[in-house]
Amino acid sequence: MIQPVAVIGAGPFGLSTAAHLHARGVPVRVFGEPMVSWRDHMPAGMLLKSTPAASTIDAPQPGHTLVDYCAAAGIPRLVTDEDIIPVRTFIDYGQWFQQSLVPGLERVGVVSVDRAPGRPGFALKLDSGESFTARAVVVATGLSGLAHLPGALAAAVADGPSPTGPLSHSSQHHDLGRFSGRELIVVGAGQSALETAVLAAEAGARVRVVARGHGKVAFGAPPWAQPRLRPESPFGRAWSLWALSYYPHPYRFLPAELRHLLVRRVLGPLGAWWLRARFEGVVQVSEVERVVGAEVAADRTALTVRTHAGGVRRLSADHVIAATGYRVDIAAMGFLGHELRTELAVSRGAPVLGAGYASSVPGLYFTGLPAAASYGPVMRFVCGTEFASPRLAGHLAAAYG
Repeated sequence: MIQPVAVIGAGPFGLSTAAHLHARGVPVRVFGEPMVSWRDHMPAGMLLKSTPAASTIDAPQPGHTLVDYCAAAGIPRLVTDEDIIPVRTFIDYGQWFQQSLVPGLERVGVVSVDRAPGRPGFALKLDSGESFTARAVVVATGLSGLAHLPGALAAAVADGPSPTGPLSHSSQHHDLGRFSGRELIVVGAGQSALETAVLAAEAGARVRVVARGHGKVAFGAPPWAQPRLRPESPFGRAWSLWALSYYPHPYRFLPAELRHLLVRRVLGPLGAWWLRARFEGVVQVSEVERVVGAEVAADRTALTVRTHAGGVRRLSADHVIAATGYRVDIAAMGFLGHELRTELAVSRGAPVLGAGYASSVPGLYFTGLPAAASYGPVMRFVCGTEFASPRLAGHLAAAYG
């Protein structure tokens, strides 16, 4: 019997990869809850920052775009850059994609991945109790386990962030109504921070955003104000965005320091153009140089911040949400066995990937956010599936088909 390929994760990148493997006739088993990060770790009422053109999960055959789903579901078509996608619609689209193209999805978790003893391939254990051998493994676990808490904030919560404790991460909240009537500080200046702040304020909280660094809270230009003499990309009109979106092939040959810098800076903290009207005049903003520390006292959480003028200020609230993003760290992927993690070539915690998204361990592939350090910022977004999935599936089929 031919050993299957295992795809771990059922978000956009996992589902897209699995669909492309199916289309190539590669036996595949796919594990995970469909769209679970979007369903459980995004706030209710959220709207996607990405445009409809940037929100389609790539499929090996036509008929499975976001527009196709809207037609099938009988909801208004989402076509232009001015159309805004509710997160619920995107979750339903992902589940429709899964039911259509990855019907054999197994809703179980992968507990461990190790080398198969005495034979090629990998030994996997599932939380159902099953063990089996796969000839190759694709890690497509998305944001799971990668929430980042800066050291100054982490020091205040020895047991880690918690939605019911004094300090949490934005990924831990689905219902922001729990903060109605309470004071809330949101740390961050990106879309996650600004939209979390707006949704909490609209639910009745008194909210302050603490924006770190030398930038200011800012919002993107609306589609009609984009420069017309530059090429279009899923992220706006700019030569750099166009190149990073459609030609990420040479990205992995750039110096490591530059690659990591571009992943952080390109498409950095910026609110969606449509969020500005809901934010300004509703949410207080404190723009600071950095957060020096945090402490909990008398059921309040206090931040000590250094201002741009060089002074020190203390800000307190009933709860602090760190909308401080995600950081790829192989060490945090506990399901990968110690031997595999030791063998993997990494750069600042991220796997170093070669052609076809292959890691330094033969048969082990990574896609989605962990691939951004090798293939560029487009891997942080759903539209990255258009580049990644056919290439990964093609490489894997050629090597193990």
